[in-house]
Amino acid sequence: MKWAQFLVFSALLFTVAPAAVSAASLYIDPAMSELLRGESITMAVRLDTDEDINECINAVDAVITYPANIEPVDISIGESIFSMWVERPTINKKDRTITFAGGIPNGYCGRVAGDPRLTNVLTEIIFRSPGFVVGGTQSDSNVAKVAFAPESTAYLNDGRGTKAALVTYGANITLNSTGGSGANNVWQDKVNEDNIPPEEFSIFLEKRDISGDYFVVFNTSDKQTGIDEYQIMEEPLTQFGSFQWGRANAPWTDAQSPYTLQDQSLNSIIRVRAIDKAGNEYLANLIPDESLRTLSKEQMLTYVLIAASFVLLVVFALIGYVVIRRKRKKASLRQLDNHTDEDDFQEHDELDDQPIEDNNTAK
Repeated sequence: MKWAQFLVFSALLFTVAPAAVSAASLYIDPAMSELLRGESITMAVRLDTDEDINECINAVDAVITYPANIEPVDISIGESIFSMWVERPTINKKDRTITFAGGIPNGYCGRVAGDPRLTNVLTEIIFRSPGFVVGGTQSDSNVAKVAFAPESTAYLNDGRGTKAALVTYGANITLNSTGGSGANNVWQDKVNEDNIPPEEFSIFLEKRDISGDYFVVFNTSDKQTGIDEYQIMEEPLTQFGSFQWGRANAPWTDAQSPYTLQDQSLNSIIRVRAIDKAGNEYLANLIPDESLRTLSKEQMLTYVLIAASFVLLVVFALIGYVVIRRKRKKASLRQLDNHTDEDDFQEHDELDDQPIEDNNTAK
């Protein structure tokens, strides 16, 4: 949406009396702020529902736009009311957009009665003013307008995925040309002070009905700076006790829940670690039940190689046996022939040694 259209649209929204609007709203808090050069600000993306009609929202798919004269440097979901994420908040600097899609089971129906806090944060975005601003006055070119794109959507908690009537309110950040001290960085201070790991969590093994593939589900939260990433490793049971997962170069893989397992034979220890923005981490482990395990490809290959080796050994043994028998038979025949020749020679010698009788003498 063009900026002029956005301003007209925002003006129209603000001219409507709040009591007359029966719709959920997405808004950025604070709506107006001012930054010195090089300083940063944390802005919360919040959700409101129409409590007069008992409206409940269970999912939001949002696209936030920002101009080139401001820079988003980080995102936190530590205070988010959403516990499930289809798409974790992501900054696309090329398109200058911030997108996320998440939800909460049973929906968010507004502030709990008696709770003084604004517990409606979906995510927090940390924006930083550039080191310098073109021009020396606080003109419109020095105002960063952060807005929701028209495709931003909220869904009612009605079991049918019905789109809610939604209004959105962006924010204006005035970029002061005066240089800041750089000390006003609340977010970085919060990260530096965070020494608490993410909350404990468990890994759940599931199986898809159609494909039959095994996958794992996991989720946790970090109330200080938020979860930065999840990493997973499937460690073969044959390597148990080798502490492969604890090495500095351990084969961790970035992952999101749900995660389809590489080892569908379930002959691996599944390890998932959650890492917060400050680098603190919590590690969860799952050893699949033995009754679910099947032969892995590596095991099958090993057994095939063993069987093939055994067959080859038997074949070579038979060949060797046949060769040895033939050699022995030939040797026996050779000995027999030699013995026969010697007997014939001796008999011939004996005949030669006998005197020849003269027939005439005999007569």
